Amino acid sequence: MAATPALPTAPPKPTWDPRKPEPPFPWLRPTIRIRLTLLYGGMFLIAGILLLSIIYLLAAQALHEGSGQSFSISGANIDITSTTCPALNSAPRSEFNTILKNCDAIQRQHALDDLLSRSLLALLGLAVIAFAFGYAMAGRVLSPLGRILRTARAVAGSDLSRRIELDGPDDELKELADTFDDMLERLQRAFTAQQRFVGNASHELRTPLAINRTLLEVHLSDPNAPVELQQLGKTLLATNERSEQLVEGLLLLARSDNQIVERKPVDLAEVAEQAVDQVRSEADAKGVVIRGEQKPAVVQGNGVLLERIALNLVQNAVRYNVPDGGWVEVTTEVQHGQAVLVVSNTGPVVPAYEIDNLFEPFRRLRTERTGSDKGVGLGLSIVRSVARAHGGHISAQPREGGGLVMRVALPI
Repeated sequence: MAATPALPTAPPKPTWDPRKPEPPFPWLRPTIRIRLTLLYGGMFLIAGILLLSIIYLLAAQALHEGSGQSFSISGANIDITSTTCPALNSAPRSEFNTILKNCDAIQRQHALDDLLSRSLLALLGLAVIAFAFGYAMAGRVLSPLGRILRTARAVAGSDLSRRIELDGPDDELKELADTFDDMLERLQRAFTAQQRFVGNASHELRTPLAINRTLLEVHLSDPNAPVELQQLGKTLLATNERSEQLVEGLLLLARSDNQIVERKPVDLAEVAEQAVDQVRSEADAKGVVIRGEQKPAVVQGNGVLLERIALNLVQNAVRYNVPDGGWVEVTTEVQHGQAVLVVSNTGPVVPAYEIDNLFEPFRRLRTERTGSDKGVGLGLSIVRSVARAHGGHISAQPREGGGLVMRVALPI
């Protein structure tokens, strides 16, 4: 009796995390301003320590040379009283010179210690002032960079009309700002040309396809048409429908590559529910059960594009599933300050090295490109493009036993 072949096991889960890790202490980020402050303050501190050392050595040498006198006391009727050197009050006269020299050395050391402590306190105070002054001056010097940064952030939000227009001396920072303005000018012209092309392509590509569809539908509505022509008409109509889907997908992909300018509150739970309702009949026909809990998760974005994210993911989960007993789980929730949409499904085993290829246009599992009735191969590409346009990201992981876990995270 032949042994039953073992079922394929899922490949190991990838260990990489597509989310960018956040630093534990963002205020400790080594910015240029902080580095310049530390540089200027450190140089001042080093110079101060060197100056203090030189002053201390010179003062020690001067005190040592100035105290080189010797004392000789003679006579029996001399009464000596000292508050700084009490040992002289009761010392024998034969030891006065030795005790006096020791007291002189002690006083000299006390003077040097006092000089050193006061100098260190003065150096500490000046160092604090130097660091504060260096921080203020570094901020003033780097203020043009802050202006460039704010303009770059505005441009990142698809406001290509912003310009730096930096005034001031003709230095390296002004040259950088002017170069950045020239780059923005070229980018604005390029994006304007792209938008014009997308608008023209939308009309030029849709019109002939719509005419073809109308002619084919009129021809198929003729009851006297031969069976062969009706079959040919149905084939051409299906091909025309596939071409329309391809054109719509390409145009949507081109439009969604840019950041979303006009944003409105959109609940991912409502978007997911609408997507599930649209795919419900197809899932029932394939015997796939759709389940999952949709919790409120409101984001700022475009409702039509966000609905396309959920619809493409749920459609793919239903179409690329097992023949019997398959399921699709759709959940939405808020995690770590982000709105998260997760679509999991049963299905074929997906190798980990194929994950990245799934997000490329016209790429499907196991290099299938054309001839499939499951779509035109743009679904996940559109999902990734729309997620990026909203400032989010999408990641995929193979499930144990087959299928995928698609996770879309969008900022709230």
